[in-house]
Amino acid sequence: MKVASNLVRDIKKYYREQLCSIYDYDEANSLVLILLEHYFKIDKIKMALDPDLRLSESEMLTFHFAVKDLLKNKPIQYIIGETEFCDLKFKVNENVLIPRPETAEMIFKIVNSQQSTVNSHCSIIDIGTGSGCIAISLAKAFPNSKIYALDISEEALKVAKENAINNNVNINFIQDDILNLKNKIETKFDIIVSNPPYVRELEKAEMHNNVLEWEPHKALFVSDNDPLIFYRSILEFAKTHLKENGEIWFEINEYLSKEMTALCHELGFSDVNIYKDFRGKERVVRVAELLSY
Repeated sequence: MKVASNLVRDIKKYYREQLCSIYDYDEANSLVLILLEHYFKIDKIKMALDPDLRLSESEMLTFHFAVKDLLKNKPIQYIIGETEFCDLKFKVNENVLIPRPETAEMIFKIVNSQQSTVNSHCSIIDIGTGSGCIAISLAKAFPNSKIYALDISEEALKVAKENAINNNVNINFIQDDILNLKNKIETKFDIIVSNPPYVRELEKAEMHNNVLEWEPHKALFVSDNDPLIFYRSILEFAKTHLKENGEIWFEINEYLSKEMTALCHELGFSDVNIYKDFRGKERVVRVAELLSY
């Protein structure tokens, strides 16, 4: 290491310069500050109050290897092992996707649409739960509800179960494949929600290396030939598992909103609403009113 000294100000300056090789200045500075606060509880105020603050040799090594991972495009959330979502803290690792602000937007829309039922005993299932961020956030928003969370990945469910414990909510976890369900699910739901894999293989060129090289592809990508495969299965599941006047909420591929609407109509759902995210992209779908009722 060529850092001038073990003074925090020198460490910050040196590693910020290192990170500027792949990040812009502001992001590099932010990443350094996140690492200092996460590992050593050193924030801007502490640095300002004690300009001679130093790290020990072992602390410097910890910091060095964290920056080394950042330079390999490893997401900061995987390095520190956690992230925030809907004002809650979630553990994350390479077995689960890092929760996105677009998904938080979907949570807010669900909560806003269900204000009259916030204190009622509704039933909700999150299909493809990953870290559990959707199910757990909804459990916090609807404290009297019974929440289920389904995922095919045993490793993802381990993370989700830990997050449920850490956030003090009770979730009924199910390991299964929505494309080929083995478990018999008897419950009918007021809300079915899912952020399933929806990125087509052809869209990989648009994605950043920190996503392509580190996040689980099974939770991200679908084939170009059948990009709505998960939505079709979930809608078929909803035909027998959605309560009357219930709602289905999806996060979707911004390029496939028309195809998504057509699929919902094809499968008998007459009420389909598309919402744009904060970037103006068609990202969230609310589905209701199955004609076969």
